[in-house]
This record gives sequence, structure tokens and C-alpha cells, in this order.
Amino acid sequence: MTPASFVGVDWGTSSFRLWALTDHGHILAASRGPYGMAQLKKDDYASVLNNSLDDLGVDASVPVIICGMAGAAQGWHEAPYCSAPAHLHQLGVDAVRVPGVNRDVRILPGVKQQHPANVMRGEETQIAGLLHSHPDFLGTVCMPGTHTKWVTIQNQSIVDFETCMTGEQFALLSSQSVLSHSMSSTEWDDNAFLDGVRETLAQPDAVARRLFSIRAETLVGTQTAAQARARLSGLLIGQELAATRPYWRDQCVTLIGEPDLCALYAIAFASCDARSHTMTGESMTIAGLVSAYTVNKDTTGD
Repeated sequence: MTPASFVGVDWGTSSFRLWALTDHGHILAASRGPYGMAQLKKDDYASVLNNSLDDLGVDASVPVIICGMAGAAQGWHEAPYCSAPAHLHQLGVDAVRVPGVNRDVRILPGVKQQHPANVMRGEETQIAGLLHSHPDFLGTVCMPGTHTKWVTIQNQSIVDFETCMTGEQFALLSSQSVLSHSMSSTEWDDNAFLDGVRETLAQPDAVARRLFSIRAETLVGTQTAAQARARLSGLLIGQELAATRPYWRDQCVTLIGEPDLCALYAIAFASCDARSHTMTGESMTIAGLVSAYTVNKDTTGD
């Protein structure tokens, strides 16, 4: 294998993704697994990282840059938040070196916002990746996920952001509420999804009384499990779009995340004549790690 310039790691709550990379972000080797913060104790992180690097044959002299929940207070070693407005250049500058390991391992900070209170860890690195690829970017980024982020970008900085727990709401309602009995299928119905989005955008305050109708329509009507699942998603994403209208109205929103989930948001945007385009979360994470590595190398002289 061509010697790696550095190793980039995205260490989340439930997963671990590692890439041996060149200066320009070309992937030489990769490793991933279910070794997220929720599964690990503080003493486990070093062994997970070292075992993965040894398996790939990465020399101990190669530096490691980590983003995500490894830098949380409950993670491996805390990397304090930068404050918004946060220039994305600061991520590499403020990377925190992990003590007591036989490699140069640095963890990137997250971003915090005081008013209204909000935090992110991991998403800021994807935004840094967007700006690494498009330095003149100006506008709104939507990052669909368990906790969807809506972010305003100006002057290569995170100016303000909001978090919507739409993904977690969907997971809880579809698996742990009475609605779970109507969702035995993982199939999907695009028309039911769009109906849900349009219903909510037209009357956001009606969501509370429409949720139970998903169960009722399965019992006394002809609604299928695929329709029930899609309609629930449409109601919740529609509710999110209604709440975040100032972020996307008259904007072309950049979606960053998993392709299938971003595609749902793109369909929802199109239904209300809003524009969007999508960039994959993994590619933006890698680009953000490259950006942080370059800044950190220039700053430290390593």
C-alpha cells in the first residue's frame, strides 16, 4: 500500500469509520464497525483504533485526525466546542491531542451556540468538507439524520443552526408507539409520503391529531403498512419543513447525508417548489478531515 499521509476517523455514537488517506483525500484503505461511543468505555478507544490501524498495516508514525463523538465529554478525550459564529478553519487549529497513546492522535472540536442553545459534533466536519470543495459557498445546509441540522453558512463560518429530532421521532413512533402495529413492512409508498408532507405544510398544527389516524386507517380502512410508514415520515418531515421555513424559503438548500434520506428531503422540497442538491455525507466528512489535517499540519509544523 502507498504510505498514507494521515488517517481520518469519523467516530459516532453507534459506529466507527476509518480511512487511510493521501494529502488530497484519496482512500488507500478503510475500516469500519459498530464501535461507537455507546458501546465503548474510555479505555476501549485506544485499542479499537490501534487494532484497526495494525490490521491495515498503517505505520505508527502516521498522524490520526478524528471527528465526532470521540471528542464528547463521555467519549475518549474531550475536545471543547468552538463557539458560533465558528470559522471552519478553527477546527484544525483547535484539534486536541490525545495523551497517553503511541501515535499522534488529534480530535476535532464540535460547535456550540449559546442563543438559542445548540450543539453539533461531526456535522461541522462535513460542512468544512463542503467549504474545502466550494470555498465561496454561501447559504443553507440541511443535514438529515437522527437529529437533523439546519445551518446558515457565511464567510466560511457556521453562523447559526437549528436541530430537529425528526429522525429520532420517526424511530420512536414507528417502533415503540401504538403506530408500530401498522408498520410491519419496510416497503414504501411515495404518494403517501407526499400526502403527509403536503398535509403538514398546509396545516402544521394538525399533526398531533393526524398521527393516530395512521393507526385508525389501518384498522378500519384500506391503508397498507407501506402507506402507513411513508405517511408518518411525510407528516414528520413536513412538520420540520414548516418549522424551518426561514432556512429554505427562496434558497437552494445543500443536503448532506445518506443518499436515501437526502432523497426524501429533496422530494419534500420539490413538493413545495423549493430547490435542493445533494452531497454524500461520507465524501464531505473525508474532505473535512483533509481540510483539518492540512490546517493542523500548517499550524503545528508537523
